[in-house]
Amino acid sequence: MSKNYKIAIVNSSTFGVYFPDLIQRLKKIGDIERIEVDPNINGKNLAKKLKGFTFVISSVTPTFSEEFFRYNKDVKLIARHGIGYNNVDIKAATENEVMVTRVYGVHERDAVAEIAVSLMLICLRGIIPAYQAVLQNKWHERKNFVGKELSKITVGIIGYGNIGSRVGEIVKEGFKSEVIAYDPYIADKVIEKTGVQPVEFDELLKKSDVISLNASLNEGNYHFINKKAFQKMKDGVVIVNTARGELINLPDFVEALETGKVFAAGLDVLETEPIEPDNPLLKFPNVYIVPHIGGYGTYSLRKMDEKMVEDIEKLVNGEIPDQIVNPEVISKILETFQDKNNR
Repeated sequence: MSKNYKIAIVNSSTFGVYFPDLIQRLKKIGDIERIEVDPNINGKNLAKKLKGFTFVISSVTPTFSEEFFRYNKDVKLIARHGIGYNNVDIKAATENEVMVTRVYGVHERDAVAEIAVSLMLICLRGIIPAYQAVLQNKWHERKNFVGKELSKITVGIIGYGNIGSRVGEIVKEGFKSEVIAYDPYIADKVIEKTGVQPVEFDELLKKSDVISLNASLNEGNYHFINKKAFQKMKDGVVIVNTARGELINLPDFVEALETGKVFAAGLDVLETEPIEPDNPLLKFPNVYIVPHIGGYGTYSLRKMDEKMVEDIEKLVNGEIPDQIVNPEVISKILETFQDKNNR
């Protein structure tokens, strides 16, 4: 491998931190620079920041917009350090012959599913306020922490793909809960084979005691958990979101919390990350927010980091990476690196 490339690690606080051997592998390819930018940086300024970089390993932010690709002609690969790629304009990337890759969904599957189930238990059993009572020498208040057993209620899963199906498996097989699922992209027969009942969206809203959001974000479900949806839910429902913050309409969510329609919520994701100090969700003691750590298990992080390194190594060697979001660019990108290797 020739050491002629520049590699940017953008807005990722974990890549390579716990596995320095992977950084050493990248150093054989080129110079590495960690770059932190405002999550809302515009495309033109981001393009300037990444001038001269061939490879970008990116977190869930910033946004690589059409404007970015218009002003930056150096980047050839954006490797998403995660499953989703909503922060990349794929059409613009393809038109500008930039390859976009992501990690295998299976790498994050267990870690994210376990966080989802953990948040369910935290919400249902009052674990955090009970712990705080102990710290405040209020052991006698334990009568205030009577919760609901996960095993005795109905869990509704929205999005029954890679992670949602694992959440369903853990809850159904481990806790013996009744599990229902809604996913317009998966056939009912596929869901039924897992022992879970497929239902329509409205039915799930009406029947669920806990609703777990595990859907990928698309144009059809942006803010689809809104006032109309909350009105159809049971009083005292628990909401858990480990998918994307944009699935929930924030003002309507706040209203549902204020009225008691939502008993508690566990959130690993928000529409704006990091959370802003004036986010109204912070005022609710029954909303438990963690900083997008769903995939932060040592096994999953190692696999995610390895995937990013392998993507870059393969391209440098004129080979095809796995999990390419826009395969239309493969021939042109390979030609670029093969030509460079033959010089």
